[in-house]
Amino acid sequence: MKYEDIPLVNNEAIHHFELTVDGISSFIDYKLRGDVVYLIHTEVPEEMEGQGIAAALVEKAFVYMEQHNLKMVPLCAYIQTYLKRHPEWTKLRAVFE
Repeated sequence: MKYEDIPLVNNEAIHHFELTVDGISSFIDYKLRGDVVYLIHTEVPEEMEGQGIAAALVEKAFVYMEQHNLKMVPLCAYIQTYLKRHPEWTKLRAVFE
C-alpha cells in the first residue's frame, strides 16, 4: 500500500475516517451503532482521484475496525466494489439474526 506511513484519523465528532495526503483530506462517512459501523460514503477530492487514496483509506478503516472488534455494513458503492476485489475483508461484515 502506498500510504502506509500516513495514519488514519477516526474523527468521531463528525463520524469520519480520514486520511490526509499532501494536506488534502479524504474520508469515509460512517454511523456507529453499538459495535457495528455503517459505512455510508467514501469521498476523495477530485484533484486526488486516481492515486489509490480511496483504496488505502478503506483498507486502513478495515484494519481499524478489526483492531477494535467492530463489524461493518457497507452501504457505500465504492466499499462494496472494494470488497469484491478483496474478499478477505468480508469477515468484517455484520451478520444480523
